[in-house]
Amino acid sequence: MATLTLNNVKKSFGKTDVIHGVSIDVDDGEFIVIVGPSGCGKSTLLRMVAGLETITDGEVQIGGRRVNEEEPMARDIAMVFQNYALYPHMSVFDNMAYGLKIAKVEKSEIADRVAQAAKLLQLEPYLQRKPRELSGGQRQRVAMGRAIVRKPAVFLFDEPLSNLDAKLRVQMRLEIRALQRELGVTSLYVTHDQVEAMTMADRMIVMNGGVADQIGKPLEVYANPATEFVAGFIGSPPTNFIPGTLLGRSSDIKIGIRPEHVTISENGSLKARVTYCEALGAETLVHLISADRSKITVRQDAVLPLPVEGAEVGLNWAQANEMNFDQAGNRLAV
Repeated sequence: MATLTLNNVKKSFGKTDVIHGVSIDVDDGEFIVIVGPSGCGKSTLLRMVAGLETITDGEVQIGGRRVNEEEPMARDIAMVFQNYALYPHMSVFDNMAYGLKIAKVEKSEIADRVAQAAKLLQLEPYLQRKPRELSGGQRQRVAMGRAIVRKPAVFLFDEPLSNLDAKLRVQMRLEIRALQRELGVTSLYVTHDQVEAMTMADRMIVMNGGVADQIGKPLEVYANPATEFVAGFIGSPPTNFIPGTLLGRSSDIKIGIRPEHVTISENGSLKARVTYCEALGAETLVHLISADRSKITVRQDAVLPLPVEGAEVGLNWAQANEMNFDQAGNRLAV
């Protein structure tokens, strides 16, 4: 168990800056999700913590110890990858035990640690099978078991669920979160999936072009996004953005409004044309386009009547639910 500190961590490849200075103090046992689109720098940040990428500037501390110059093996971390990284010719037991054997741990202790992890992960019936005889979810459990038996100070997860189907991803994210809470190990988890971030994180780091746009608890980030990017990335369906003006400002702004805060009514203040409707069972998403070509989504309860596609309707929302952003994408205090 350990704390983790990133102090203005930066990364450059030649003259190209890819991480522009990320700082966070992670508490012992905290689950941090690094989330953002492809190319935002989230995996690079994780690899710098792991020691797989050199740090251009700044400092990484694990348990209060500076680890910038330490090899990955010396950092007391364990990593779970997207592609499982299992040895195909080894049994489940041998895959889980391999790291301990390399570290010259006693055979009896190896057997005990693997048995405990296998019980925790419900892998006991599969210990003598090869990876090819397992499902995707079982292989991911083996990869997690290999990390658990090492009893690391920090777990690092690099998009571990990306290769699984949608239903299994839901199941596995619940299992990973429950397991992390039971073990109490400080964890960094990288994903491009904002639903994973919202449902799993104690806190999240929202990355945008190598910058940590916002760090905070999921519901706080959702309710009070610091930038236009965060407002548009966190939340499904994403925030609507409509051109607007703000009294006392010389330049135009963008008004952000979440789909669940917009209602359709005959006398709505904004007119828009219905392009199509998605009936999803418990809710319906109504997609519209306004006269200024702004695309707008309304989330409404399924019991409400569906508007006719092609019809012009009015849209309303409470001013208290508006989020205002300047032309640079920064949140404005109103």
